[in-house]
Formats: sequence, structure tokens, C-alpha cells
Amino acid sequence: MKKLILSFALIFGTSVLVNAQIEKGPKIEFSKEVHDYGNIKYGGEPNCTFEFKNTGNEPLIITNAKGSCGCTVPDWPKEPIAPGATGVIKVKYDTNRPGPINKSVTISTNVTTGKDDQGNPSYYDAVIRIKGEVGPAPESGTPVNNTGAPTNN
Repeated sequence: MKKLILSFALIFGTSVLVNAQIEKGPKIEFSKEVHDYGNIKYGGEPNCTFEFKNTGNEPLIITNAKGSCGCTVPDWPKEPIAPGATGVIKVKYDTNRPGPINKSVTISTNVTTGKDDQGNPSYYDAVIRIKGEVGPAPESGTPVNNTGAPTNN
């Protein structure tokens, strides 16, 4: 009986220790992972934002953010985000490209996901997406403003 109780205590203690190790470090949690522009006019408002929070217990560092193509340009905080603090990633899409939008932004962080085969830490890459549809370009001869959108004249 003592061995049975000792075995359960050992298993419980090990699982608590493993969970404590997993919970250590920064974590990134987004309020949304997809921004839907819906149907947007050619040359329409190109900017959107993704709010996030560091739900971990160490500073979060975003080391890079890269759009899936040159038409999707992210801007991210370069300073560490303290535990419990929030931040914003801004994404600008080139709305002078008619047709469907289905792009992603890969965000490289210092959030660890474990170890690789050589024992080095492996890091988490978050992915956020934008989608929608850009309307057709104005017909030639239609006056446009400096963003390429038709004017109301």
C-alpha cells in the first residue's frame, strides 16, 4: 500500500514539475487571428490591426514579422512586451490590386515550444491572416485620388 501511495505521489509530483516547466516563459495571445476587409473599394483603406497580449511570465519579443507577399506589410513592436502587457501589429495591404485577398503574416517570437533534435530551443511562429475582396480598378479616364481610388467629382 505504501508503494502504491508513493507511486501516485511521484507521478503527481512529476506532472506538476512538467507543467511548471511548460508554463514558464512568454506567450502570445491574439484578440483575433483573422481580419476580414469584406468587400473593399479599389484603393480603399489598406490598414488593419491585430491586438495581442503577453499571457506568459517573461518578456515577449517579436523578432520578425513577414507578409506572405510584398503586398502585405506588417509593422510590429520592436521593444519587449512585459508579462500581462498588450501590443499591436499593424498590417497594410495594397488595395490597388483588384480581386480576392487571402494573405498571411508570420510572426517570429521568443516563445519556446520545446527542444529540437539537438537539444536547442525551438520557437513558436504565430500566423495571422487577412482576407476580403478588392473591387475592380476604375475605368481609364476616371479621376482618382493619390491612393488610386476614384474621386467623387
